[in-house]
Amino acid sequence: MSPVDGGVEVVVDKVSKSFEDGRIQALVDVSLRLQPGDFVSLTGPSGCGKSTLLNLIGALDRPDSGSISVGGRRLESLENPAGYRAGTVGFVFQFHNLIPTLTALENVQVPMFGRGLTRRGREERARLLLEECALGHRLKSHPSTLSGGERQRVAVARALANDPPLLLADEPTGALDSATGAQIVALLLALREQRGMTILLVTNDGDVAEEADRTLRLRDGRVVEGRAVPGSVSGSVPGTAGGLTRAAGPRSA
Repeated sequence: MSPVDGGVEVVVDKVSKSFEDGRIQALVDVSLRLQPGDFVSLTGPSGCGKSTLLNLIGALDRPDSGSISVGGRRLESLENPAGYRAGTVGFVFQFHNLIPTLTALENVQVPMFGRGLTRRGREERARLLLEECALGHRLKSHPSTLSGGERQRVAVARALANDPPLLLADEPTGALDSATGAQIVALLLALREQRGMTILLVTNDGDVAEEADRTLRLRDGRVVEGRAVPGSVSGSVPGTAGGLTRAAGPRSA
């Protein structure tokens, strides 16, 4: 299986999103930019809009105002959001959401249905992905027989099923102990280096956030601060006229 050529640029421009007829302001005039291949962590207190932002970038919801572009495609103009999600975005959540009656090999194949692959092709791709995630020895195992870290590795492999250039991870270590969580972060870093994909990771764990190229912080629905790795070049600061917060590029090996 050939790796993708690289990630995609993600541009969020003055995006706002509210719920309950405007009573809850989840996001307020949020702007940021991720370059292809960036690994960016997004932090902030519970309820500040982190998951809402991921849902908008993943086309699981639509903003009230503003625009989002991924790889040059404006999401508000998508005719087939499901096709965009299947071909462009991989999702990893805090809870693995694996189907309990399916084996690890079968769970990884689920996003491949309807993508033109034969059964043999799906099985071979799933096997390679699980091997890439250090689970080649658990292909036939059901979720109930896997550890928490192993289940999350299956979820990562499933997220990679269609070679997405963008990975959105919502608290992927939140249900794991610190050692296992560190292993999942190390896996994501290795996958970024191998595949060049763009990763946006939501976390409330400071140690996890520090592993990213750049950290952005949300508070009350707004980007309030960011951290770039030493020596990186940052773009405009949130709050400047028309400015976008630019994430730094990948670390050198």
